[in-house]
Amino acid sequence: MRTIMKVIMDVAASNKAITDGSLPQLIKSTTDKIKPEASYFHAVDGCRSFFMVFDLKDPSEIPGIAEPFFMKMNAKVEFHPVMNLEDLQKGLAAAQNS
Repeated sequence: MRTIMKVIMDVAASNKAITDGSLPQLIKSTTDKIKPEASYFHAVDGCRSFFMVFDLKDPSEIPGIAEPFFMKMNAKVEFHPVMNLEDLQKGLAAAQNS
């Protein structure tokens, strides 16, 4: 299922992770694992943040993806199912025909 992951990292924890080099490693290991179709890095309320859109094959994958950010970045992590325009059009057509 196409999923968007939202990660908001603690400033102090992410500062330390930048200094010791672990933040780039964590981002790389995450992108290697989930192979996102899109990634966007930005600030939210003064905190380092990002969105990644990827295919979540099974909900049991969530802990393996989220826990490193919880434990190393003291992050807030959210997962939401999402649609692209094609998915929305298909869903609306099905709803119209029901």
